[in-house]
Amino acid sequence: MAPLEITASRADPALLDLPWEQPLEQWPEDMLAALPRGISRHVVRFVRVSGRVLALKEISRDLAQREYDMLRILGRLGIPCVEPFAVISGRSTPTGEPLDAMLITRHLQFSLPYRAVFSQVSRPDTAHRLLDALAVLLVHLHLEGFYWGDVSLSNTLFRRDAGAFAAYLVDVETGVLHERLTVGQRRYDLDLARTNIIGELMDLQAGDMFDPEADPIAVGDDLVSRYEELWETLTSRERFSADERWRVSARIEKLNALGFDVGELEITTDLDGTSLSIMPKVVDAGHHARRLMRLTGIDAQENQARRLLNDLDQFRADTEQQLEDEEFVAHEWLKDHYEPVVRAVPRSMRSKLEPPEFFHEILEHKWFLSEQAGQDVSLDDTVRHYILNVLIHRPDERSLVTTETSALPIFES
Repeated sequence: MAPLEITASRADPALLDLPWEQPLEQWPEDMLAALPRGISRHVVRFVRVSGRVLALKEISRDLAQREYDMLRILGRLGIPCVEPFAVISGRSTPTGEPLDAMLITRHLQFSLPYRAVFSQVSRPDTAHRLLDALAVLLVHLHLEGFYWGDVSLSNTLFRRDAGAFAAYLVDVETGVLHERLTVGQRRYDLDLARTNIIGELMDLQAGDMFDPEADPIAVGDDLVSRYEELWETLTSRERFSADERWRVSARIEKLNALGFDVGELEITTDLDGTSLSIMPKVVDAGHHARRLMRLTGIDAQENQARRLLNDLDQFRADTEQQLEDEEFVAHEWLKDHYEPVVRAVPRSMRSKLEPPEFFHEILEHKWFLSEQAGQDVSLDDTVRHYILNVLIHRPDERSLVTTETSALPIFES
């Protein structure tokens, strides 16, 4: 048998215990993680190794190594994507028959494939919320010069984000990273996204998982509109008179409100100095998430971070600490307000929602209960009511997902 080759950022000796001499589809069921999967152009399985869940995709060595390298690059760029774990090559059967290599990625906890979203949390605006998330991801990728080449709901995972969703890139087999994308490359990616998504929504309609009265073509068109609006806001040049310099700060604040940081601006003036023009040159997603991490150490999605920061601001006002250092107030809010809430979740229910999403849900539930009661309901009473009446009925989202959306589960409606 040929020697096994393992490429990994963190080598785990436990990998050697897996049956690499067998085709993946023949691996015994008792060593596989019981996660949903569906039809795929590649064989995909899930295993538990050293207490973690890993996704294994059987694919040619060149493609496996290319995808592994690309995912590592995208991760360093801050792109939301699955984390590559290893490439296993040099595989062969005991009789010497060569086997394809294996790409291994980490399980993305609390994420949902799009079929799970429609099966479990579908609302009339679910498709639009998913496409909003996908549009933000696609703009982020294009700003970094990444041409996806296979944009679809199937190649994306979604995590709850304070009433919305955050999208994560999964399959990058066709992706290419450029210094900068041309208009044609962006347009082709966007048109491909529209075509694929319309087909996926029609498929959901055929399975009674999407509103039969909805128009998938209109939803696909909405993705294009959302993308173009966001791209224009992030990249367009703005002109104004020289005595309106406050508009530079206003432009930055507008981008921050959308969840983007501006790392660099290009500012030019006319020869006579009567007008200015500005254009963002370096734009990074995750403005609120980075601020929350800096203040509290909480790792959250962008909308979750926005919501938690709003609650922090409200806490600061309620405790009359507007003149105190922000870092000091954030520490107090974390210790006395946030942590007691998330610690109240019974251990048996902690796989249902991520802590920042749970806290967001508690804030929503508090408003709902207070509205019903006609008076303010305490946070403690809200937590108890939510756990006993809402959380207990939710599925365990940490384990409801695949890490490869090319192997999506098929859910019955």
